[in-house]
Amino acid sequence: MAPSSAPPLRKALKRHAPSLAVERELWAAGHDLVAGLDEVGRGAWAGPLVIGAVVVPRERRVYKIRDSKLLTEREREALFDRITSWAVAWAVGVASQQECDQLGMSAAQRLAARRALDRLGVVPDQILLDGKWDFVGGPNTHRIVKGDATCLSIAAASIVAKVWRDRLMRSLAASFPGYDFDSNKGYPCPRHRMALAGMGPTSIHRRSWAFMDSLPWTGVARVRPTVHHPQLSLFGGSR
Repeated sequence: MAPSSAPPLRKALKRHAPSLAVERELWAAGHDLVAGLDEVGRGAWAGPLVIGAVVVPRERRVYKIRDSKLLTEREREALFDRITSWAVAWAVGVASQQECDQLGMSAAQRLAARRALDRLGVVPDQILLDGKWDFVGGPNTHRIVKGDATCLSIAAASIVAKVWRDRLMRSLAASFPGYDFDSNKGYPCPRHRMALAGMGPTSIHRRSWAFMDSLPWTGVARVRPTVHHPQLSLFGGSR
């Protein structure tokens, strides 16, 4: 099936185009495969943490890619299909809500990043990360503050991660009526808070989070993350 056409670019977004400046610098230095990584779901109360990874091609472009937070759901959905058809390689890595609880969010993010890289099907020469924290590790990673807004590879990864996770949360909504996962995607909002107060946490809620302490419903205890986990060393090294 041909990729769906992205809607016309809104005027407000025309000045916010991410560039290939960092990728071109790395390509010129002999690094053929450059992957951008970005995460989604870190601030959610329910559902997994998801990392998107995208290796963009040198010679072909998909226009209208922007930081996923600037796009509407319809725009992201259309661009997801275009990005996944255009990319040299793409993948998502997931850390479940149980892993977020058991490992803590930082270790869960490293785990999801490792899974995304393992599923790419290629080994990147260099890895571009959004933000100040290196959640991959190793000498071939580059941190870019506001990378999802300025770096094309990371912006593409942000769309892949966001759409993949949103589709998952919409698919789970029917199994958990009353929580509005199809609209809030597991993030905090008044209706989500009301559902938690009235019905308690579901099996996909993160039970180590502080919101558990304020619930009047006490059928499930708050989970405390494991401080030292024997698998943590597997997720932070260089490839």
